[in-house]
Amino acid sequence: MNAQHLTELFFALAAVVLLARLLGAVARRFDQPAVIGEVLAGILMGPTLFGGAVSDHLFPAGIRPGLGVLAAVGVAVFMFVVGLEWDPALARGSGGFAVTVSLSSVLLPFGLGAALAVYLMREYDTPDRAAFVLFMGIAMSITAFPVLARILTDRGMERTTLGVLALACASIDDVLAWSVLAGVAALSGAAGPGPARMLLALPYVLGMLFVLRPLLRQVLAYGSTARLTPAWSACALVGMLASAATTEWVGLHFIFGAFLFGAVIPRERTAQLRAGIRDQFGRLSDVLLLPVFFVVAGLNVDLSGLSAGGLGDLGLILLVAIGGKFAGAFLAARAHGMPSRQSAALATLMNTRGLTELIALSVGLNLGIIQQDLYSLMVVMAVVTTAMAGPLLRWLLPRRLIEAEAARESVSADSTDARPDAPTRTSPPPG
Repeated sequence: MNAQHLTELFFALAAVVLLARLLGAVARRFDQPAVIGEVLAGILMGPTLFGGAVSDHLFPAGIRPGLGVLAAVGVAVFMFVVGLEWDPALARGSGGFAVTVSLSSVLLPFGLGAALAVYLMREYDTPDRAAFVLFMGIAMSITAFPVLARILTDRGMERTTLGVLALACASIDDVLAWSVLAGVAALSGAAGPGPARMLLALPYVLGMLFVLRPLLRQVLAYGSTARLTPAWSACALVGMLASAATTEWVGLHFIFGAFLFGAVIPRERTAQLRAGIRDQFGRLSDVLLLPVFFVVAGLNVDLSGLSAGGLGDLGLILLVAIGGKFAGAFLAARAHGMPSRQSAALATLMNTRGLTELIALSVGLNLGIIQQDLYSLMVVMAVVTTAMAGPLLRWLLPRRLIEAEAARESVSADSTDARPDAPTRTSPPPG
């Protein structure tokens, strides 16, 4: 990369950060997650507007490989933080409710997505039909745990019963979706050199869970974990990068290694350490690396030539994505006795896809499972399903109802604690 390329790269990064922050702030003003504005910034910088003149001027071919590298690092950091925040105790604390709702809200949209894939296959070319069917099922089943947690926090619902159950369901959804996507990436044969290395994937995962995790627990038990030191920060960074490189090498995608390393970091007596890692890694990722990822994703979105047939396909995609996820979560919640309004709110939250969906779509595009035209429609689906969550949630659960529910639960919990024989109460984990 010569001096001209460096100049162009720095100007491009400045434009990316500025536009992402501006549109993120605009999205906030409309009571939307900032990620909506950032995704739109990426799309606006892509070829959709003005026939690609903006993208060609801002992002000449010479700097795009550099942008791709920064985007990959940003996704790895994001997935690492998601794994760091993933708490299995959420699912255990909800009994069978979260498992039932999660399975229903994954299996129904997965089946509908697979059926839709058979129909779309006639118009959208794919080199691997089986991987295409599986991938479309996964794409319809994803819930974005981080965006859902942010929506709950913004509305003061993160410690209500509904909020804790939604977090538990989304955490199980994430693990199911990423596990199946890892299998699809391996089976597609596009992510790795061959089956010999893919045989190492299972031993690697087992080693991370049953060797590295206990080892980290012992090391952290004897070390000082009151705050994040430069040494611990370096260890976290090295571990994340090494794990990401390993899963990429064995034939999976690097995002799974980054997520896995975050997930195996023990939660016992490490709250301050994990908070420090999350803040330090997340700050650079949120401000610079993820906006670059949105731009790289937006460069592959081209809606300028969308035809009537494409609009019809988009309508089908939205119908399957929204209807399948909503029906799966709603029916399972009602079967557990949750009131209709709360069940509908839970189903709306489970429809939130956000950045998690974009990462999965980028994996499918990079592996050649889907092509640019279908990828563009799926990105629109991710934006719509995320943007609709806030307004629908306000309509289903106005703030007065949320505050009333929180007050009732607080009074009930206090009266329970006041009894001499009351069991110890554990606060639900924050989002």
